[in-house]
Amino acid sequence: MALLLAGSLMTGCSKNAGAERRFQLKGRVVAVDLTKGKLEVDHEEIPGYMPAMRMPFPLADTDVLKSIESGDEIQATLVVDDLGYRLEQPIITKALPGGAAASQAASAAEPQPGDEVPDFKLVNQDGKPTKLRQPAGRAVLLTFIYTRCPLPDYCPLVSGNFAEINRALEKDPALRDRTHLLSITLDPSYDTPKVLRSYGGGYTEKYGTETFTHWEFATGEPEEIKRLATFFGLSYMAEKDQIIHSLRTALIGPDGRLVKVYRGNEWKPADVLKDIQNLPVDLPPKP
Repeated sequence: MALLLAGSLMTGCSKNAGAERRFQLKGRVVAVDLTKGKLEVDHEEIPGYMPAMRMPFPLADTDVLKSIESGDEIQATLVVDDLGYRLEQPIITKALPGGAAASQAASAAEPQPGDEVPDFKLVNQDGKPTKLRQPAGRAVLLTFIYTRCPLPDYCPLVSGNFAEINRALEKDPALRDRTHLLSITLDPSYDTPKVLRSYGGGYTEKYGTETFTHWEFATGEPEEIKRLATFFGLSYMAEKDQIIHSLRTALIGPDGRLVKVYRGNEWKPADVLKDIQNLPVDLPPKP
């Protein structure tokens, strides 16, 4: 196998970032996005920092990106500062023929379209029980967030996308009545129902008058949240007052089966709305 050693790859929000931390990352490239300058990597556990997960990492050098393919193995230095993260000094091991298939196999444990989604015990922003399974055959669009998330392209972006979807559905009562939105916190120790109510009211822009009949914000026992996140292929861990996590959004059909998983933060509200519009209308919920 051929080895490709690249020079330092720099990216980030600012050159005036705070104190850096450096970690060794090892994994397999899942996808390369030249337009956004990112690699999606299915990486191993980073001891003392992050569990094994699949997530995007920004790279600035397009020449290096052009030389990387899905299935390649990567070793690099993950640099984390107050404003973001980046990879430096990557070593790429080119995949052998058929190597990309191994990358695809890594995500085989994730649920597939058509799989039945089990129900989970959750509590909404009013302290009342809520479920993934909704009455009257409603489809559910769910995602994972936490209210203290500091990265603008993570939870704030996802919640902003949900707010846009919610506004669009409010303009179509028939479609609205067939759907339910659910944002689930990864930080149940901090994100109490009261905190979630305030957070959610801010995104709907109805604040104290929001009834949350269409878009709920949920928490639950830590073990239940972990089980739910794991089912959808999301990894996370607490570090001080932050949660290191990947991103998953999922559309569940009115029959309780998975329609689609939207990985990362590249999906667009318009695409999700189109998927919702294409759902069967008269399909009853599973008992």
